[in-house]
Amino acid sequence: MRETVYLLLIWLGVASALALALFGWDKLMAKARRRRVPEAALLGCALLGGSAGAALGMALFRHKTRKPLFRRFVPLCLCAHAALLLWAALGA
Repeated sequence: MRETVYLLLIWLGVASALALALFGWDKLMAKARRRRVPEAALLGCALLGGSAGAALGMALFRHKTRKPLFRRFVPLCLCAHAALLLWAALGA
C-alpha cells in the first residue's frame, strides 16, 4: 500500500511540474505572440495528474483564468486526484 501511495505522489508531482511548465511557457508565448501550446495539451496534462500544477499555473501566471472550461475542469480534476490519493492512502 505504501508503495502505491509513493508512486502516486511521484506521478502527480511530475505531472504537476510539467503542467506548471506548460502553463508558464504558453503564457510566455502568448505575450510574445508566438506559437502556443494547444489547449487540449494543457487540459490533457491536468487530466493525467497535473491538476495541482495547472491550478498553480493558472493562479501564478494569471493564465486561462477567464476560460470557463479551464475554470471548471482543472478544479474538478484536482478534486478527483485528491480523492484518488486519499483512496490509495486509506488502502481501499
